[in-house]
Amino acid sequence: MSFNERLADRIHALLKERSGMTAKKMFGGIGFLLNGHMCCGVYKDNLILRVGEDMAETLLENEHVKQFDITGRAMKGWVMVESEGYQNDKDLREFVKLSVKFVEKMPAK
Repeated sequence: MSFNERLADRIHALLKERSGMTAKKMFGGIGFLLNGHMCCGVYKDNLILRVGEDMAETLLENEHVKQFDITGRAMKGWVMVESEGYQNDKDLREFVKLSVKFVEKMPAK
């Protein structure tokens, strides 16, 4: 299954003006990198977010958020949001903002 290109386009529209942001096809989907660090992305129909361990635990309390696990081993500090969780633009923008806020604190690669 390919990744949700419409979701990728929506994320790109949110991030296109941000300095240091690039997109790269990976893991059968697409990742958006900020200053060389993976920030968020799309895997199948899921929104992938790098938010850190504390925020991940908080987000996992939401109905449509689950651990980022595509290999049988969950990645700490990452979550996946099912399509029902990001349908409206406000929700998508807020999720992506959390990811950018976490990654922008990292030193550029």
